[in-house]
Parts: sequence; structure tokens; C-alpha cells
Amino acid sequence: MSITTALYRKYRPNNFSEVKDQDHIVSVLEGAIKKGKIPHAILFSGTRGTGKTTLARIFAKAIGTADLDMYEIDAASNRGIDDVRELKEAVHTLPYESTHKVYIIDEVHMLTKEAFNALLKTLEEPPSHVVFILATTEEEKLLDTILSRCQVFRMHSPSRSVLAEIVTEVANKEGFKLEADAADLIAIAADGSFRDALGVTQKVIMASGDQIGNIDEVASIIGAPKLDTVLSLLEAFHTKNKELGLESVQKAISANVDMKLFMRVILEHVRSIMLLRNLPSKEKEILSSFSFDTQKTLTDYAKTATAINSKLLLKLLEATDLTQRSPIPQAPLELVIIDTITE
Repeated sequence: MSITTALYRKYRPNNFSEVKDQDHIVSVLEGAIKKGKIPHAILFSGTRGTGKTTLARIFAKAIGTADLDMYEIDAASNRGIDDVRELKEAVHTLPYESTHKVYIIDEVHMLTKEAFNALLKTLEEPPSHVVFILATTEEEKLLDTILSRCQVFRMHSPSRSVLAEIVTEVANKEGFKLEADAADLIAIAADGSFRDALGVTQKVIMASGDQIGNIDEVASIIGAPKLDTVLSLLEAFHTKNKELGLESVQKAISANVDMKLFMRVILEHVRSIMLLRNLPSKEKEILSSFSFDTQKTLTDYAKTATAINSKLLLKLLEATDLTQRSPIPQAPLELVIIDTITE
């Protein structure tokens, strides 16, 4: 039995042209390489799964660094003063095959205070053949003195549409067809992470009974609400049917739906109705990720004044935050239903 390669590794970008949604960074890095002005220290900052270490490797390759002269260090596991002292000694040796030695230090915010201070001295006066690339998900934990010695690049979380496009392309390459609204559901579940999006896609491909993934099949596999549950809750808000709304939540709980994901999906649908009502010129773009039947429902709701309005959207945003901390995850949504439909 062979071990399947993780999709996020299999389809990891190998050059700048394959990097998605980070044009503001790629253009600067390519410009620096063309001009021969290589920064001695770079910091990539961004949420998980946005491609920080991938971009670090691409940059290292682009400046001609061979694998033998590229070193990756996980600061979460090598966070002490002794680890940094070893690094300080190693940087002075010349590269084996390249012009530059590149040190990629992931999760650099995990270093101890003493290790930070030791690293700072190395960053101040690095050997001319050394390039440091730091990566962090928590930039606010880094010392200002570290930040001031680095060229700082802040990674964008990929948009929902970009994630949906990527998972669709990767699924096709794997011989699997994702329907548009199923791909969109995966993009919502990924919460701005390339890695999570491809991880969910791989789970769907492995669990699917055929070569086509529709929205309800994907929902069952990843713990998202099925489409009829989402639409029944929207109908409850539209018609001010409190009982239908609470029954929709109970249906989701019985199906073991992840309430945080349920809230995200409901938010996207309610937001789309608000956008349709206030930005009709962008109707095609707003509805592009939904199925035909769902498009019709959202359009109909947007044409009439109902409880699906800006006040509801604000309540759902607040409830989404509470859901993550509530000992009863469904309680915040139930309160929104009761309060909104009672008013």
C-alpha cells in the first residue's frame, strides 16, 4: 500500500509565476533580483497556510541557492539561545555550491528572549554571503529591533474566489470534478488558507463515492450544513418563521455540523443578499459561486425588504465570534433567530 502525497505538497508553487494572490510581494522580490539588490534579511508575515515558507524557498532558488546551501529551521522546536549560537557560528562558513547561503527560520516569534537578542546581533552584521528569511504568523510578538533590520512583507490571506479556483484546478488534475458551489464551500471552510483548502479537497476526493463532488456530498464529508438546511434558515429569516429557524439549527446539530462553519456559510449567504440589494451592477460576480436554484433564491430575497438586512448581518457577525467561545455552540445562533424574528 503506497502512501499518498499531500496535495498541498504535490501542488506547491515552484516559481514566482505560480504564486497566487501575492502580486504585491512577488513584484518587489523579482525587481530586487533583477537589480542585484538582495536584502540580507526578509520577514514574511501572515496567517497560517498563506505560503510563507513556500515563497521563501522560491526566492532562495531564484537567487541561485542550491539545496545544499539552504537551511530550514523550525523556531518552535529550536527556540533556545544554544540553537541560535550554533547558527551564529555556522553562518560564517562559505556556501558549498552557491553565491548565497539562505537560512529560513519558520515561526520565528517562538524564539526565547535570549535567542532573539542573539539573533539580533547576527542580523545587524551578517556575512555578505548569508540571507535570512524569517516567517511568522504573529508579527506583533517580534521585537521592533528585529523588524527594523528586515524587509517586511505581509502576506494576503487568499480570497474565497481564488481558493475556489485553486481547489477546482487541483481536483481536475486529480481526475475529480468539483461543482462550483462545492468548491466555494471548501473555500469557505479553508478560512483563508491555501494549505487547508487543499487538505479539505484531498479529504473530499478520498471520501467521495465517485468522481464528482456536489455541495451536499462535500458538506457531509467536511461537517458543513447541507444546502437545504442553509436555505431553510434563510427562509425562516425571510418569512419571520421562528420555529422553522430553530428547527434548521436542530437539523444541523443532528447532522453533526460544525457550528463555526455553519455560521460562516450563513454569513456568506446573508452578505450576498445584502450586496445584491446594494450593488446590483455586480450581480454576476456576487452570484457566480452559487448554484442556479440558490442564485434565484438569493435574488428574490434581495428584491424585498425582509429581516435579512444589515442589522441581521451585524448580529450574525457578533454571534460568529461568540460561537467560538460558547460552551453551547448553537446558542448564539438560536438567540439571533429568536431576537430577530421577535422584533
